[in-house]
Amino acid sequence: MSDGTRQRQIRVGETAGGAELKLPVIEILTGRGFATGKSGSGKSNTASVIAEELLEAGYPLLIVDTDGEYYGLKEEYEMLHAGADEECDIQIGPEHAEQMATIALEENVPVILDVSGYLDEDVADELLREVARHLFVKEKKLKKPFLLVVEEVHEYIPEGGGVGETGNLLIKISKRGRKHGLGILGISQRPADVKKDFITQANWLVWHRLTWDNDTKVVGRIIDTEYAERVADLDDGQAFVQTDWTEADVRKVQFRRKRTFDAGATPGLDDFERPELKSVSDALVGDLQDISERKDREQDRIQELEAELEKKETRIETLEDELASARDVSSAAKQMADALQNTETVQSQLPGGSEDLRRLHEEIADLEAERDELQDRLETRDDRIDALEDELESRADKLSRLRDENERLRETVSEHESADEDETDEESTILQAGGDDIEFGYTPVDWDKATANARSNDNTSTSTADETTRVTTDSERDLATVLEATDIGDRVERACEGSQCSLETARDVLAALDERGSLAAATLTAEVERSRVAVQGLLSELRTEGVLERTPDRAYALSDDVHAALSSPPAASE
Repeated sequence: MSDGTRQRQIRVGETAGGAELKLPVIEILTGRGFATGKSGSGKSNTASVIAEELLEAGYPLLIVDTDGEYYGLKEEYEMLHAGADEECDIQIGPEHAEQMATIALEENVPVILDVSGYLDEDVADELLREVARHLFVKEKKLKKPFLLVVEEVHEYIPEGGGVGETGNLLIKISKRGRKHGLGILGISQRPADVKKDFITQANWLVWHRLTWDNDTKVVGRIIDTEYAERVADLDDGQAFVQTDWTEADVRKVQFRRKRTFDAGATPGLDDFERPELKSVSDALVGDLQDISERKDREQDRIQELEAELEKKETRIETLEDELASARDVSSAAKQMADALQNTETVQSQLPGGSEDLRRLHEEIADLEAERDELQDRLETRDDRIDALEDELESRADKLSRLRDENERLRETVSEHESADEDETDEESTILQAGGDDIEFGYTPVDWDKATANARSNDNTSTSTADETTRVTTDSERDLATVLEATDIGDRVERACEGSQCSLETARDVLAALDERGSLAAATLTAEVERSRVAVQGLLSELRTEGVLERTPDRAYALSDDVHAALSSPPAASE
């Protein structure tokens, strides 16, 4: 370990000999940790102390809070508290997962992912899984030391039960995350219930007081039988600390009390006074709310189409019943008319006479007219049913298209993740802890200023790579005119609504294709300086709207009608 690495350390407590216990930052951020102890023994306090020290040094992290007890950290530190409860800064769902990973890794915002308030456990599980997956994918490129803290880890990677997708992903992070810079700290009060593959992968472990036989047996297997007996006698806050980076195998440590508000303390008789908490910028929360509102609009539209479809189906059933009834009446009328037209039958039943015959002929004529009228009504109803069936099919196609578009977006994300997995295994070296904050990718905590600078960079399209200012070309002016003067602009706007990209990004994509003919998705991503997933979603929507088409080499190009609109002479000015 380099001298620079040793200098980056955090102080968390004292050893039995009275010496300060210091943990190396790089090992905590990128390592595999496991902290355990029965309820009240101090394991959550230990996790909070480590979080306080990392936040104090300017390193963000993401805490998966299963009991809603970590928001007390906001007493001293600006963190984004996201979950399902109203007390959170923002209410989120799985659709926010990528943005949460971006905020934590790229914008250096510490996050408390509070999953305690979700009534549907599947939603909470999907949210954690998607956030962890996006962290893993992004870290493969960023290589920035970052710690994921997971409370009650036995719920996701149980020893006795089956491990689901989320648990398998956490195990994957524990095995492969370190080489990308992504560390994990799993916390549980029942080590016997945690899958042993996870515990044995850990390179630093904290054992607080344990009394249940099955748990102390785990201590004996991992450390030594001697500690299986001693761990039951530890006081609150005391623990045996086992690390790979020190010569001392196991040290008895007294962890300090956390400085921030203890939101997880057991309620007592004293009055509860919640401290004033720090919050992140409103602009950051606003970006997440935009995602929620778009999701709500999509869901409302799907429900509206489903209700309309059900209404049409009910109407068709009613018309079919009326049609069957009308056909029965028509058949009866025809039988009566045929019977009256039978002269022999009529003459055998009625007195012969011209007056009687005239009256019968009139009745026959009336019945025939009524029959013809009923037949016309039947034909009209048949036409109406055909029209309703066509309209119903159109509505069903539209509903199916909306669902397919959502599924296609998900598949696009999955394809890119699969592509990332298939990339070369050549790994760039993780920055060692001797580097400065700029090398690690961390910036000073100034949310309002950072947000303002980020938005300013988005609006001015300034290139930081070559320090040159982009000049609007004639072709871009022509493109803007075409978008305003034709229905192409409406199609582009619909594509933007269906993706996560702005209208400005869409115009940059079209301008690049107008200037250079055809480009691959990766090249377009670099051109517009947006995430690859977001740009891929926009390209898919533009293809759906007929604005773009795929070339034989699987690149993207403007469609024929867009080319035609761009090549048409401009209208004469007034």
